Amino acid sequence: MVTVRILRLGHRPARDARVTTHVGLAARALGADGIYLATKDPSIVKSIEEVVKRWGGNFSIRDGVQWKSCISRWKEGGGTIVHLIMYGQRLNEVISEIRKKDRILVVVGGEKVPRTLYRLVDYNVSITYQPHSEISSLAVFLDHFFDGIELEKEYPYAEMKITPMKLGKKGKSNA
Repeated sequence: MVTVRILRLGHRPARDARVTTHVGLAARALGADGIYLATKDPSIVKSIEEVVKRWGGNFSIRDGVQWKSCISRWKEGGGTIVHLIMYGQRLNEVISEIRKKDRILVVVGGEKVPRTLYRLVDYNVSITYQPHSEISSLAVFLDHFFDGIELEKEYPYAEMKITPMKLGKKGKSNA
């Protein structure tokens, strides 16, 4: 079984809390198992935990982690570190190699990424060589990594569930 976690490197609280929340939501919706935040922000933890409670799954969130320690522990446990950036190797050239790994930590930046990070990771991967957001980078990476099967994922313990329809909306609440 593959484990995929996300490490979000900091954010500027007045500006990036919403983006960091959306990184977590995209990670959860597209197949990741959890997220580590290198910033202490209980409001983001609460928001994501509320989504997990209502929409199901076993997604975990931990804030206030030291990013270097997180990376070291992940590597000591035999894991692989993938850093999503604009200047790295092309995703299509390395994704099949990355898919062979069973413990992946995906690092997405927030504020300025420390230069030492680039040398600590196993892969610096570019989704595109054009400006875009960390949310889109993560979404594209996870979709390619899971080869689209995450789109069919069922979430245990869900209080809410959407019924796919061609037209209209139908949801179900178990609460």
